[in-house]
Amino acid sequence: MEEVPHDCPGADSAQAGRGASCQGCPNQRLCASGAGATPDPAIEEIKEKMKTVKHKILVLSGKGGVGKSTFSAHLAHGLAEDENTQTALLDVDICGPSIPKIMGLEGEQYMEDNLGVMSVGFLLSSPDDAVIWRGPKKNGMIKQFLRDVDWGEVDYLIVDTPPGTSDEHLSVVQYLAAAHIDGAVIITTPQEVSLQDVRKEISFCRKVKLPIIGVVENMSGFLCPKCKKESQIFPPTTGGAELMCKDLEVPLLGRVPLDPLIGKNCDKGQSFLIDAPDSPATLAYRSIIQKIQEFCNLHQSEEENLISS
Repeated sequence: MEEVPHDCPGADSAQAGRGASCQGCPNQRLCASGAGATPDPAIEEIKEKMKTVKHKILVLSGKGGVGKSTFSAHLAHGLAEDENTQTALLDVDICGPSIPKIMGLEGEQYMEDNLGVMSVGFLLSSPDDAVIWRGPKKNGMIKQFLRDVDWGEVDYLIVDTPPGTSDEHLSVVQYLAAAHIDGAVIITTPQEVSLQDVRKEISFCRKVKLPIIGVVENMSGFLCPKCKKESQIFPPTTGGAELMCKDLEVPLLGRVPLDPLIGKNCDKGQSFLIDAPDSPATLAYRSIIQKIQEFCNLHQSEEENLISS
């Protein structure tokens, strides 16, 4: 996984891509070209486009396979259950676009009355096609998604990102900087092998001044539907997300337990929240979604107060 240097000057610094600590960083060229004295004109264009989008939420993970895209999809489903809430889901996992499959949209573009989806997966002739692009081409696609898609009046734009802290993440943060991102939701699983990468993700957010809404611990225990006994499939050997969040002073939004129906619903492209309304996982999702909404509303109020003062 590509890692941000410990003494990274930050993507918005005048020394971005130019400092001694930038030498050898895989993101050096991107930072040097985009964060210096001549900012990309697309930043202002995207700022103008995003005036119709109230809240922008990034979903991050340090490691792949922790359920990040599954969470992004169900966050979108959950928000869109309110027919008065306009929701959009943008998949910028260029090399692994799983959102079309999870949302049941393979082979078609999608727009319900209040839920829109955009993904590079819609542009492929087959879901099995590999996207073999270097950083600049990925960044160009992200710029095009943000600037050229007609998002319309949207209450929540959810951006599903690839794992790690690389070009795609820097591009999204850079292009949306002037439009004000509400914050990031970081997904992990309980075991240390996942948490150690989440700590780097938290460090990345702080380096680039991206607010952290909180952490979600996915696959947090398994409750047998028959005997009701709980088992730890992924034991939290170092205290899990709860201890990590306490140590790093980051909110823990909640824990989502394993439920076999989640995977089945994702394969079918259906909302687990609707198909299993009484599942402990559904209750956890709904509690987390409510906390995210409360954070965004508070963030909006603070911005409005700042403008009025």
